[in-house]
Amino acid sequence: MNDNSRCPWCGSEPYYVAYHDTEWGVPLHDERALFEFLILEGAQAGLSWSTILKKREGYRRAFDNFDAERIARYDETDVARLLADPGIVRNRLKVASTITNARATLQIRETFGGLDAYFWRFVDGRPIQNAWTDLNLIPPRTALSDTISRDLKQRGFKFVGSTIVYAHMQATGMVNDHLVSCFRHRVLAKTGATCV
Repeated sequence: MNDNSRCPWCGSEPYYVAYHDTEWGVPLHDERALFEFLILEGAQAGLSWSTILKKREGYRRAFDNFDAERIARYDETDVARLLADPGIVRNRLKVASTITNARATLQIRETFGGLDAYFWRFVDGRPIQNAWTDLNLIPPRTALSDTISRDLKQRGFKFVGSTIVYAHMQATGMVNDHLVSCFRHRVLAKTGATCV
């Protein structure tokens, strides 16, 4: 086995390889970054992840570096500014959902102390370690992502369907879905629980 073998989905584009090698699947506990991934995963709906990654800096600039408190105060002037910004996906529903989700995030902070405590309680604070041998075996959603999606929706979040939630779980390391042939699987397997 090649020590530098990767999941085939990341291709060879340097920005995508860097994301795969340094971010995807790494257990994430930073409040701002958890919110960022929640918004970016929602923005991806109907698009490719590579499209969103290319616009990531545009999103950070446009949305005050994903400061939920600032975004929660956005008004129609901000919405108009965002819909004119070519650095993001200019979809009114997605822009509005970012503001809605920022407000819901503030409620999560009041109830749970933050997104970190909220999300990680679903996996008892430890990443789920899967052992996939083929990309086609990785599910787009699971019973757990269904549960989290329902809960988020009840709390007022938008663009948080089960597939989006599962992508968020993968990106933030709640689940290790690197293929077992990928060098990152071995590295990240040291951080968590047994395979499920």
